[in-house]
Amino acid sequence: MATGADIPPRVGEGLAIQQASHLLGVPAPTLRSWERRYGLPTAGRSAGGHRRYSEEALHQLRLMRDEVARGRRAADAAREVRALLDQQGPVRTRVEQLLAASRRMDPPGVRAALDGAHEELGLAVTLDEVLMPAMRQVGAWWETGRCDVAEEHLTTEAARSWLARMTALAPAPTARRPILLACGPRDLHTLGLEALALLLVDRSRACRVLGARTPARTLLAAATATDAAAVVVVSHLTTHRRPAVEALAAVAETGVPVFYAGNSFLFPRARAGVPGTHLGEGLAAAADMLLART
Repeated sequence: MATGADIPPRVGEGLAIQQASHLLGVPAPTLRSWERRYGLPTAGRSAGGHRRYSEEALHQLRLMRDEVARGRRAADAAREVRALLDQQGPVRTRVEQLLAASRRMDPPGVRAALDGAHEELGLAVTLDEVLMPAMRQVGAWWETGRCDVAEEHLTTEAARSWLARMTALAPAPTARRPILLACGPRDLHTLGLEALALLLVDRSRACRVLGARTPARTLLAAATATDAAAVVVVSHLTTHRRPAVEALAAVAETGVPVFYAGNSFLFPRARAGVPGTHLGEGLAAAADMLLART
């Protein structure tokens, strides 16, 4: 059951700066600095002159936060965010098609948008630049009250069914020892893992998706039973980070190479002392790293 701390605030006429800071995990002074120095975002004001962050402003700040977390200087991150917001062309078109299908609550339309992107752009671009950004946008809509949980669930399940179909059509693996992919013991969201698995099997690499809330003991048993070549653990909420790190440490003690990803590890300080190798934020780059090191 969700607790009060798990329920995101509804934006309505805009969030106060402390609410935006808590939602994004970015200190309020940093938000003020980004607006003052780089004009991101242009926050509205209440009748009393206090900042109010709209859905669009929060979207811009998420992009800025993620670019800084990838290691860009703030000024460079701001330029990259402006370029992303101004992005046109086939990627933008396919994202908009997927989002339009989501708003219609149209699973076949979601899958058709992904089919079209795959045919036009290839698998890696479809996953990294169409599917995942679109799903982040749907998640942002839910966080800000623009859509309800039914739309978010329906779109996620449509995307998962597309990934499952594409995985079933992938070539037979050439490597016997699989890569295990799992969520941390308290993490639920598997879409990114399933997308990463598709990239791996598309390149003939055996892998197993253990799914949501994988206990450390289950991960250890699976690594032993399958003679795993590597284990990947994903965690998205900072409140769930510790059990994910404990699971990584337990596997690392057996000598199996461990890798990790997710928003829990977005900032460099969150990766200090974590056993294993951080996979970064891009699915294609993560797949390349796993294939090169296992």
